[in-house]
Amino acid sequence: MSPSKSPRPVTILDVAAAANVSKSTVSLVLKDSPLIPSETAERVREAATRLGYVVNRRASQLRAGRSNTIAVVINDLMNPFFAEILVGIERRLVDAGYVVLMAHTNEDPKRQEQVLQAMREQGAAGLVLCPAYGTPGTLPQEVQRWGVPLVVMVRTLGPGNYDFAGADNEQGVFDATTYLLEAGHRRIGFLGGKTGVVLEQRLKGYKRALAARKIKVDPDLLIAANPTRPGGYETMQALLAKEPDVKAAICYNDVVAFGALAALGEHGLRAGSDFALIGFDNVLASELSNPPLSTVNVHPGELGEHAAELLLARIKEPAMKRQVYVAEPNLIIRQSA
Repeated sequence: MSPSKSPRPVTILDVAAAANVSKSTVSLVLKDSPLIPSETAERVREAATRLGYVVNRRASQLRAGRSNTIAVVINDLMNPFFAEILVGIERRLVDAGYVVLMAHTNEDPKRQEQVLQAMREQGAAGLVLCPAYGTPGTLPQEVQRWGVPLVVMVRTLGPGNYDFAGADNEQGVFDATTYLLEAGHRRIGFLGGKTGVVLEQRLKGYKRALAARKIKVDPDLLIAANPTRPGGYETMQALLAKEPDVKAAICYNDVVAFGALAALGEHGLRAGSDFALIGFDNVLASELSNPPLSTVNVHPGELGEHAAELLLARIKEPAMKRQVYVAEPNLIIRQSA
């Protein structure tokens, strides 16, 4: 028995033949042109549906010389903060008629380089990048030389003329630290984070709040770790072991705080009554943790939408001046503090 042949894709010529019209008429109908009489347009749409015709968007883009695909490159999808940002980006771009092509770099600059080249080869109409740790500050200029509109998110890449969307990390941690100081705490831990501009900004807010009360920074209260649940667990264990008198801490992010909550529980301590704990980001799960987590809210979903807005504006007006969106944080007090 000879092998069966794959069915041939239905083309615009097939639709034209079935509807007894020209190829150009079918093309105009598919573009919702008002030039075609309604009766003819209905006949064309009926034929297209009956034959199972699907518009080849890639071919249309090649003919038009433009793409409707936006590349979104995320550094850490294990962190719900970035997943919520992605949802916001996609929601706005899909509403604008674009298709989102997402890639995850897992904080690996080499993988990020490979992904960006692949996105370039795919002819992406624009790029939203949450850069991996170790991303060179020259990357925005390189992408701009490609002629691809770019928005950098969350982590700045030094000085430059690139569009950026992020949050006021320093002010957010300043507000959280000030709250704990006003509650009577004088020795406050800072848990999680290892490197990078975001950590620097958040530590700056922590130190500024202490300085405002003339309190010296105790290096023993700054415990570095990966910004993950295991990292949060490890840092809280270390803090309780060497500084048992400390009864308050700020975490680098909410995920670190979730790990810290687990460590407190193992020691028979409950956040809120025995220990004041504050996270950062306000991911959706923070409201449902046990106890509900106090945190600095930077509105991740809205942040993603604003990043998408910056990119859409850049695509529309390539020569416009640099755009910067910085989310204003607000402290949400729940049961953990």
